[in-house]
Amino acid sequence: MTFGAGRYTYTVDPDWPKRPSKWTYGWSPGMACDSRNRIFVYTRCDHPLLVFDTSGHLLDSWGEGFLTDAHGIYIDKDDCVFCVERNPHCIHKFDPDGKLIMTIGTPGQPGAKEGDPFNRPTDLAISSAGDLFISDGYGNSRMHKYTADGKHVLSWGELGTGPGQFDLSHCVRIDRYDRLWVCDRNNRRIQFFDTEGRYLDEWGGLLQPNQVWFAPDEDVVYITELDGQISIYTFDRVLLAQWGKVGKEPSDAPGYFVGGPHGICMDAEGSLYVGEVFADGRWHRYVRE
Repeated sequence: MTFGAGRYTYTVDPDWPKRPSKWTYGWSPGMACDSRNRIFVYTRCDHPLLVFDTSGHLLDSWGEGFLTDAHGIYIDKDDCVFCVERNPHCIHKFDPDGKLIMTIGTPGQPGAKEGDPFNRPTDLAISSAGDLFISDGYGNSRMHKYTADGKHVLSWGELGTGPGQFDLSHCVRIDRYDRLWVCDRNNRRIQFFDTEGRYLDEWGGLLQPNQVWFAPDEDVVYITELDGQISIYTFDRVLLAQWGKVGKEPSDAPGYFVGGPHGICMDAEGSLYVGEVFADGRWHRYVRE
């Protein structure tokens, strides 16, 4: 089965991954790929961080008994892995082999709503200068900037619909121009900011954007939308391809969405990996034609 259009046409790999049969799997909000082409699936189950190769073989699992509420995941240029724990109100940084390096926030202690970090954070990204940007969405409707060693620099945002306001700041990613793309999910838009938190622009009319991923060396963005589709746009918002369940009957066939597409990443060969929420253990690999 193929999905997409034109240069952005993909064939689904129905056999990915080869998962242990006796394990149970939950919603999978986070997907990431490191420089070794390892695919990380951040999921809500007893084995919360699963590491596969691109052929689908399980290489490792991390975080058993430690990671408890998966949301965003980010891998930096040194292959360190940042796991954003939503309900524990913190972010953990691991080295490439799974050793804990740093924790930002105090696990189990939420900040005040629309106040200090964190109150059910959602995602993290790193600028070219090495600063950390964290979306603090479910309880705070805020954005926070930190230094690389975890010191708080600034915060912005509040609940609302205006520029610089949020109704669930759900994902943050930073493009090669150092623009922050913040998925303002319940407002059905993406807002753009500079690295000092200044509002630049926005894209409205999206179907609850969950996460974005940038094509390497192209001004092209992939957006997962909770209502059930993936959209691929140029940075000028020219639609290149789109697929999903919007306006169709849901299907549990490989490549189709039962719940909502959430986490997304791309490997070195250009294949896409997507994890679903509102459906247990639904992960998809789309191989670019």
